[in-house]
Amino acid sequence: MRTRRQDRVAAETEPDSETIASPPPPSPPAAALDDAEDASSSTSPTVVAITKTEGSTVTYTDRSTTPSKLPKPIQFPLVATLSLSLSALGYSLAWPYTKALLAEHARIPETREEIGVLVGWRIFELALGWFSNYDGYDLTALNLLSHGPPLYLLFAHYDIHPGALLLTLAIETVASYVPFRLLRPLSTAHANPTAVPNAEIVSDRSITLLTTLLAGAIYSVSLALAYATFLPTRLIVHFAGLPSLARAHEPYFVSPALIPLALALGFAAQVLIFAPAEATGPTDEDARNARFDPVEATLGETVRWNIWGWTSQTKVVVKRTALLVLVTGTNTFLQTYLTIRGVEVEGAAAWSGVWALAAAATGLGLGAVGSV
Repeated sequence: MRTRRQDRVAAETEPDSETIASPPPPSPPAAALDDAEDASSSTSPTVVAITKTEGSTVTYTDRSTTPSKLPKPIQFPLVATLSLSLSALGYSLAWPYTKALLAEHARIPETREEIGVLVGWRIFELALGWFSNYDGYDLTALNLLSHGPPLYLLFAHYDIHPGALLLTLAIETVASYVPFRLLRPLSTAHANPTAVPNAEIVSDRSITLLTTLLAGAIYSVSLALAYATFLPTRLIVHFAGLPSLARAHEPYFVSPALIPLALALGFAAQVLIFAPAEATGPTDEDARNARFDPVEATLGETVRWNIWGWTSQTKVVVKRTALLVLVTGTNTFLQTYLTIRGVEVEGAAAWSGVWALAAAATGLGLGAVGSV
């Protein structure tokens, strides 16, 4: 005969399987469940179950790569109109801080022909970028590379305050970037560098830094060589009333003015030339050039292959370098000769020639690095 304590101990030591195997309590009737739900809804918060629905996806459209829906025939005229309007508005608002400070050395275009040349060149410069399929970043880089030399001339030899020159450059940059950004999407190389051929090169920050330093060094060395040889004589002879030549005798590697300019130009050249070239992958034309057989080719095919039989990547470097040389040389010449008082044709040609040669050497250097 067991006591009550022994019965309690025995019940606590029974295996859990019996408990699990015990039948569930009988379900209450449906009417009772409805009454219970009505009672609990007034006292407890509602629980919402979220389930995953298979097969339905949400597509995200990157607006930076979405083309404009405007008709193509009106896109470039709109770009030119917006650019000229933004430039005029910017100079009007910032007149006391830009043109007013340049008035002492400024040359006002005197004839309609001179005004037409400046305006026409600006439109032609925009057209080169537009019909070369440049995006906003490309044109901003081209704008910096082509407007930097005449502005540096005003700073280095005319003692113009750098704030006025930087504001001038900002106005020109905004007037170039905004219309292109509104009407043309960014290229894949700029919008998503990780999704292009050679993405490990295009998106690598150390390579970007090194190519920027290389391009900047080429610009600074080119100007230093010009200062050490023929340029001071040209400045004295063909720039009437030039206030100062002190900058021409500063060591280029410690110049507080040239180093920031060289770095800015180097980064712009990297954006304009190196990154798009590296983002260009093999094409069908590359495959055809690789299959070229000089034995079976005609004379015309042989001549064409020897002149333009490069890879697509090299062609990008050549085209963009040639355009950079053209825009830099022409814009520097026009801005120097037509907007600065006392500058003769020979002096403007000498100053612009230095920067055009520097642009060509920079493109050659970046192209050589990209081909390794």
